Amino acid sequence: MTVGRRPGVALLGTAALERSAVVANNAMNRERQLAGVNSYARELGFNPVDVLTDRLTGAATAGWLDLCCGTGRALIQAAGELRRVGLTERTTLVGVDLVDAFGPAPTPPANLRLVCASVATWAPDRPFDLITCLHGLHYVGDKLAVLASAADWLTPEGRFVADLDLSSIRLADGRPAGRRLTALLRDAGFGYDSRRRRISRTGRGEVRLPYRLLGADDRAGPNYTGQPAVHSHHAEER
Repeated sequence: MTVGRRPGVALLGTAALERSAVVANNAMNRERQLAGVNSYARELGFNPVDVLTDRLTGAATAGWLDLCCGTGRALIQAAGELRRVGLTERTTLVGVDLVDAFGPAPTPPANLRLVCASVATWAPDRPFDLITCLHGLHYVGDKLAVLASAADWLTPEGRFVADLDLSSIRLADGRPAGRRLTALLRDAGFGYDSRRRRISRTGRGEVRLPYRLLGADDRAGPNYTGQPAVHSHHAEER
């Protein structure tokens, strides 16, 4: 059976969506640590600090940007590890989240910045060697725009990793964008793991996808995580 757009659904623009209780109160990333059981290292399969230190073997500086970072706990812990090995001045850590609920850093490190802002409008002032977004895209309206921005913010050898349920990206009639979108993303330089619902890429690139955002549905219900999520509806431009 073809699943279409819910009858009478009112699509929200970015500003209205960010006031939604589903978006503002989500707790997916609130307490995730750098390493351990509930951690970035476990989710990603690698420790972000290792990526930075590896990068520093051939570069003067290295940076990690975490979109939808929650409390910023993992970044705060990473800053502590980098300080202990004397790499504070050579690293930049930036976390961005819509909700200003950041955890306290025992000693505010010079290499850490936690920003309360919308990922739909915020932009960095430097490229990054690692950009992550763990479960944050579930709550973003224009997910495709965030993917394009992240690609543009990478260094030439930088790495981007994010959780993305492609079934949450819908066409105007509510049908999932499906295989055509998957193929276009791969043509644009992204890899997609459908089993883990994980999107990634290596290296900066200019990404243009033939979709225009119509609005977002914050009443789409739970996704594969069991938490309420947001569907994005797009008009396909051929």
